[in-house]
Amino acid sequence: MLDNVRPADMQRIETPVQAKEFIDQQVALIREQVGDGRVLLALSGGVDSSVVAALLIKAIGQQLTCVHVNHGLLRKGEPEQVIRVFRDQMNANLIYVDATDRFLDKLANVSDPEQKRKIIGKEFIDVFAEEAAKLNGIRFLAQGTIYPDILESGPVKSHHNVGGLPPELNFELVEPIRLLFKDEVRVVGKALGLPEGMVERQPFPGPGLGVRCVGAITRDRLNAVRESDAILREEFANAGLQGKVWQYFTIVPDFKSTGVRDGQRSYEWPCVLRAVNTRDAMTATIEPIPYDLLARITDRITHEVPGVNRVLYDITPKPVGTIEWE
Repeated sequence: MLDNVRPADMQRIETPVQAKEFIDQQVALIREQVGDGRVLLALSGGVDSSVVAALLIKAIGQQLTCVHVNHGLLRKGEPEQVIRVFRDQMNANLIYVDATDRFLDKLANVSDPEQKRKIIGKEFIDVFAEEAAKLNGIRFLAQGTIYPDILESGPVKSHHNVGGLPPELNFELVEPIRLLFKDEVRVVGKALGLPEGMVERQPFPGPGLGVRCVGAITRDRLNAVRESDAILREEFANAGLQGKVWQYFTIVPDFKSTGVRDGQRSYEWPCVLRAVNTRDAMTATIEPIPYDLLARITDRITHEVPGVNRVLYDITPKPVGTIEWE
C-alpha cells in the first residue's frame, strides 16, 4: 500500500505513456496485495469507481465482484451504460441491484435536504451490505478514493459521499488511484479504454437527482428532472459545449405555475437550467448560454417533458448561491 501523502516528486500523469506506466505499476501492486483473494467494489458508474473497476479487471479479472446499486436517482441511461461497459464489454463479474422502489418508498414525503441525504446514504449502505453478505470469501474492498478525498476528509472515501460502510464489513482496502487528482484519473481511464462519456462524466452529487428534485421526491417530478437533464446534455453536446462547461443540469422544484397547453390552462412545474464553470468547486461562474440554444432547449423541454410548462435559467454565481440547489 502506498503512503497517503503524495510524494513531492511524484510525476503528474498527463500523457498516455505516463498513464500506461501507472497502470502497469498498479496492476503489479494490486496482484501483490490481493494474491488469490476476492475483491468487492461498489461501482456507481462515476469516473473514480469506473477507473478502479477497469484497473482491477485488468489485474485480477474474475476475482473482482462489482455491485451496481440503482437507487432510482441516476441520470437517464446510466445504469444501462454500466451494464453494457462492464458486464457486456469487459466481462466483469457484475451484480446489478435495482433498488428503485426501496429508495423512493423511504424518501416519500421527506422534503428536508439533509434528511434526504441521510436516508439515501443509509439505504445504500444497507443494500450494499446485504449483497456483500451473500458472497463468500471476500477479503478486500476496493474504493475510488482519490487524493482530494484524502486532503478533505481522511483516507477512507464514503461511497457517493453519503456514509461509511458498517463495521461488520471488515475488509482490507484496495485504493489504487488514491494519489491521483481527478484530471489524472481521467487520463488513466482513457488509457484503460473506458468510453469517453464515462471518463468525462460530469461531477454528480452523491444523492444523485434526489437533490435536483427539490423538496419531497415524487416519481413524476423525478422523471421530469431525468428527462429534462437528458435534453440539456444532448443539446449541449450538439452545440459543442460538452467538455467545455464544467457542470450543467436541471432542477425541478416542488411548486407549480399557471401556463397554457393545447388551448387550455395548465398548472405545472418550472424547470431550472444551471450551467457553471469552476476550478475547485469553491467558487463558480455562470456559463453564458447562447439565446438560440436556450430557446431550443426550452422548446424541447416544454414539449417533451410531461408536467413542465416553464424553463428558467439560474444565473447566480457561487457565492452567493451554491452549485446545487440542495
